This record gives sequence, C-alpha cells and structure tokens, in this order.
Amino acid sequence: MIFGYARVSFTDQNLDRQLKELEAFGCEKIYSEKQSGKDFSRPVYREMRSKMRFGDVLVVHDLSRFGRNKEEIRSEWKAMIDEDIDIVVLNMPILDTRKYKELEGVGQLVSDLVLTLLSWMVDEERDRSRTAQREGIEIAKKKGVYTGRKRKYHAGAVGKDKIVYDKVVQLLDAGESVMDIHRETGLSRKTIYAIKKEIEACTSS
Repeated sequence: MIFGYARVSFTDQNLDRQLKELEAFGCEKIYSEKQSGKDFSRPVYREMRSKMRFGDVLVVHDLSRFGRNKEEIRSEWKAMIDEDIDIVVLNMPILDTRKYKELEGVGQLVSDLVLTLLSWMVDEERDRSRTAQREGIEIAKKKGVYTGRKRKYHAGAVGKDKIVYDKVVQLLDAGESVMDIHRETGLSRKTIYAIKKEIEACTSS
C-alpha cells in the first residue's frame, strides 16, 4: 500500500498543498496532522506507522514533513528500510528508495545524503522564517498596525495573570530588586522591567 503523510507544525497552517500532491501521486491512504516535527511521538504518525508492512511505500512532500531531529530520522529511516518499506520524497526525486533496490550499498549512501540534505533544509527554512518574520514586522510597522507581542501581565489583566501582576507591583513597591522578584515569581527580568516601566510611567503622568 502507498501511504501519504502530511504535516505542519502549527494549527493555523494549511495542509491543502501537501494533501493535493499526495493524492496526485496516487497515495491510497493519507494521514495528516498538525504537530511539531521534533520527534516521532506524533499520534497520527505512530498510528500510520503501526499499519505499515513489508512492501509498503511512505510518501512525503519534503524531508521537513517527515521530521526535524536528524538522529531520530536516521533511526526511523533505517528501521523502515530494514522492514522493506520504501520512502519517497516528492520534491527531491533522488530520494526515492524504490530506485535503489538492485544497487548494493547505494541505499546507505542515500540515507547519508538524506541527513545532509535535512540539516541544510532545516537551517535554510529557519533562516527564511526569521527573514519573513522580520520583513513582516517592518511592513506592519510602516503601516502602523504592528503592536508587538501581546502582553500577558499588565494592569488590565484578569485571573491568574492579574494576581501575578499585582504580586510584582507589591514587591516593587516594597523595594525588592528585579532579580529577587524574578527568583520569587519565575517571571523573566524583561517582563518585570516592563511592569516597572509601566508603573513609573503612570506615576509620572
């Protein structure tokens, strides 16, 4: 059976493109999930993996959909090859283990190539993501719509967040140092400084 596997890391990301490509390839059973690729303990992946048998094929759009941890990928890739399960990476035709069944030693070469490519791809994707984020923030700033990350602890907070905020205010009023407040509350010093700055601004106004 030909299995297709699609994955994105966050719930607000879209799986449609991957799913369409897996369907076009001819996958008979497609699994998809929105989970981090840091390891292979993903529930949908584990369910799919438990159903795979000798002679099956796993198809993914690209290596980063398969996973991101190089050592775990090495282990998982080897386990699948040992079970005679082939792997096809759609956007890299060279990564199709079906092509190397009659070529002794080439399978291991392909596995090594996979890890090298994965490392490069992950680094490239991380750089692209950071660049896109910076560019997006700059555009938003120019349009006057960028407000930065939403603050959790502030005078208008509610529930547990308000309790923590009030505690920080109380400690600041008592003359406690930012470091001591950090140790007591567990909040980052940056957050405490922001609260302190907010209080000072209100006091001086």
